Amino acid sequence: MYINTVSHYLPSEVIGNEYFTNLNNLSNEWIVERTGISERRKAGEGENTSTMAMKAVESLLENIPYSKNEIDLIVGATYTPYDTIVTLAHAVQHQLQIPDIPVISISSACSSLLNSIEIVEGYFAMGKASKALVVVSDHNTAYYNEMDTVSGHLWGDGASAMLISKERQTDSDMTIKKLITGGAATSGKAIEAVVLRPNDRGVVMPFGRDVFQNACLYMPKVSQQVLQACGLTINDLDYLIPHQANHRISLNVINTLGIPAEKLISNIQYLGNTGCAGCAIALSENKEKFKKGENIVITVFGGGYSYGAMLITI
Repeated sequence: MYINTVSHYLPSEVIGNEYFTNLNNLSNEWIVERTGISERRKAGEGENTSTMAMKAVESLLENIPYSKNEIDLIVGATYTPYDTIVTLAHAVQHQLQIPDIPVISISSACSSLLNSIEIVEGYFAMGKASKALVVVSDHNTAYYNEMDTVSGHLWGDGASAMLISKERQTDSDMTIKKLITGGAATSGKAIEAVVLRPNDRGVVMPFGRDVFQNACLYMPKVSQQVLQACGLTINDLDYLIPHQANHRISLNVINTLGIPAEKLISNIQYLGNTGCAGCAIALSENKEKFKKGENIVITVFGGGYSYGAMLITI
């Protein structure tokens, strides 16, 4: 599979740590020390998960290497939907006006990006599609409890979109070499560590330490697995893009893997935790700096728990 192009959308409103200092006395130093976050983006009035997704797609269409009408599969992902019936994937199909193609929306929490791409892989393998649009978007600030001193300051909003084809389309395509995902709901406090129950009080994280420990276990483990499956070692890795949950987690992951900080790509410092969109946004933000032949691993971990890694070669 090949990533033909990737884009992202970020809301314009910036929320700095001083907002939470004024709200619940959490200092900038305290937040930065524990999370790495200095600021995050917040969707504005009239914006939601689906509108952000469509904005990302608009940006994508500016650099599409073939007609949009050749897209024959749309996969959307979010755990913070605007509408649970007319999903973000349906909204994007309506935006593009491409009828009679498969349209799917999924949620596996913050792992949803890689599970979406794995669905594309399955459709390609079955011969049911050849050019897919993957859209990931999370509107965390629509669901969070900003008064929650445990996790209310973590969240940001954003979206990303990418075109994936079964066959190479241009010389600049990124090659998806290997993709591994898994569920880890049998581990630790998986089904209660971080939850979003619509009838309760938004996103809560009663067992943040358990999330931290399992993320630090699964992300380096699956990153090594995806490299080994392609006959590579950690020395062959040029960049790592981990799920943007907590900068301390990211630093722990690279320390476990034994890779230098300059190989870590991170945007949580200025975007917060943008959910399943975070890694795709980071890929889009940094696409111009990648060089031919470089190897990039995207690795994710989501509440519930779920995990995965994908090896991309430029």
